[in-house]
Amino acid sequence: MRGDGDGWVIDPDGSRYWGVHGAAGLLLRAPLDGGATGILLQHRAVWSHQGGTWGLPGGARDSHESAIDTAVREADEEAGVRADQLTVVAALVTHQSPSGWTYTTVIADTSEPVRTVANGESAELRWVGEHDVDTLPLHPGFGQAWPGLRERIARLDLQT
Repeated sequence: MRGDGDGWVIDPDGSRYWGVHGAAGLLLRAPLDGGATGILLQHRAVWSHQGGTWGLPGGARDSHESAIDTAVREADEEAGVRADQLTVVAALVTHQSPSGWTYTTVIADTSEPVRTVANGESAELRWVGEHDVDTLPLHPGFGQAWPGLRERIARLDLQT
């Protein structure tokens, strides 16, 4: 499945980012047994950019898509999570490069840890307790964004 967003953006310092129109990923939350909150994480296939690390299902944004549309589409493609299984609660840019490339993290909730189906971009999909996420070898971009995302999640939970 190729879209018009597939391709690399290269910053003047040589840093490269996937998605000529930016990229987005889905941070999907669900209640776990015992009252914890689970986060759906993707163990990225070794062949992929930053392969072998853990992050969010996500990818390149096509020119006609919003960041939310991209994150929901990618979660379906990479994890088999359908749009009707989740409720989007927030979207925030968690990385912007000097070239203007952006990564948007879309936060969504589901009523239970939904069944997932990995595609070839995933070595594994796993529901991980929110407090255990940073014990895994995280994708560098996600690892850098995770503390701010946890703060945002905490503020969302206070509003409930």
